[in-house]
Amino acid sequence: MDTHKQLTIGLFGFGVVGEGLYKVLKQTPSLKASIKKVCIKHPGKKREAPAELFTTDRDAILNDPEINVVVEVINESDAAFEIVSRALKSGKSVVSASKKMIAEHLPELLELQKQTHASFLYESAACASIPVIRNLEEYYDNDLLHSIKAIVNGSTNFILTKMFEEKLGFQDALLLAQQLGFAESDPSLDVEGYDAANKWTFLLTHAYGITVETSDLVFSGIQHVQAGDAEVAREKHYDIKLVAQAKKLANGKVAAFVLPQFIRQDDHLAFVKNEFNGVVIESGFADKQFFYGKGAGSFPTASAVLSDLSALRYEYKYEYKKLYHHKPHELTDDFFVRVYLSFDDLKYIPKDRFQSIEEWHSDNERKYLIGVIHFRELRDHHWWRQNGTSLVLTPDPIIEDMEVRQLKKKSLELAGLI
Repeated sequence: MDTHKQLTIGLFGFGVVGEGLYKVLKQTPSLKASIKKVCIKHPGKKREAPAELFTTDRDAILNDPEINVVVEVINESDAAFEIVSRALKSGKSVVSASKKMIAEHLPELLELQKQTHASFLYESAACASIPVIRNLEEYYDNDLLHSIKAIVNGSTNFILTKMFEEKLGFQDALLLAQQLGFAESDPSLDVEGYDAANKWTFLLTHAYGITVETSDLVFSGIQHVQAGDAEVAREKHYDIKLVAQAKKLANGKVAAFVLPQFIRQDDHLAFVKNEFNGVVIESGFADKQFFYGKGAGSFPTASAVLSDLSALRYEYKYEYKKLYHHKPHELTDDFFVRVYLSFDDLKYIPKDRFQSIEEWHSDNERKYLIGVIHFRELRDHHWWRQNGTSLVLTPDPIIEDMEVRQLKKKSLELAGLI
């Protein structure tokens, strides 16, 4: 496409994001982009757009030679993949916001891009208004990217903010998030960490050249976080956030996970409240850089779609530099983490598997400990998700071998107390 070419768009989905894009495009004539047809599921629904714009026939878009860009913002993963595949094979550029679809089908999508040489862009699939994919792809060299940690799910961040700042219980905070439209009627994808983990799979590809399935990641949501955990966090001058993290270790491999975490008050992510998202990237010479913005909603997400459409005018494609032009990094589970665990009954906690236990509290009904454990224990076992157990990582949770040896020497002699 040359920079003056008209973008003729076929849009799949006219929900919050689709309608937002329709409105935003009407306000940006300089983009030279117009929606020719919108494919929808329920034709009877009242919509603020001309009736002739809509169709229930996907072929009306996919087989139209005038449509050179397909924008896909639907919720169904399998249907989205079929639409994207057919559009790419027919030579159309594609913009997508479907993080679940991308996470589930990334290897096939990478292969399709190789075969068709068509652009497939999805900035809006992670962190909405924050241009994190483009920055990871263009700005950070593989060898200099030390770590990336982020709040990538606005619903869980909203719930945790209300639990922490207004002392609401989990269920009350969730209900408020649903009433305000920040959480779905079925919130499990958000609350149990699936949404954040889905986004993390392809952000790892752009950051480190790692391709992994969601099920390969150790992740949990905020479903086990209790009011007492928020109380402990307050006493220690921490926040609790659901943090997606990746860090390059001394051996060159990458530790990555999505888990609740204590955050110090001076951490950039402590600034990220309610439905906002934040990303902190640490690199060799730039030190830390912080990206902050709305992670959900009609216009923030539409703005990211708009950015991708703008990039299509000069034939922009993701080069997947870390995957194809560098030696991709490998994920590892060979490291230790410092964790906070709260629980009702010690019999469910395998305390002998801890390298060290540094704090132990049993003053009230609910007990907690802080200790160091091998990450593989979290990967291979589920005791930390069961029997009312709540696991929260401590600040700077990743610990490598040398530090563990030193910790063992310093470890509190708590064996007799527990």
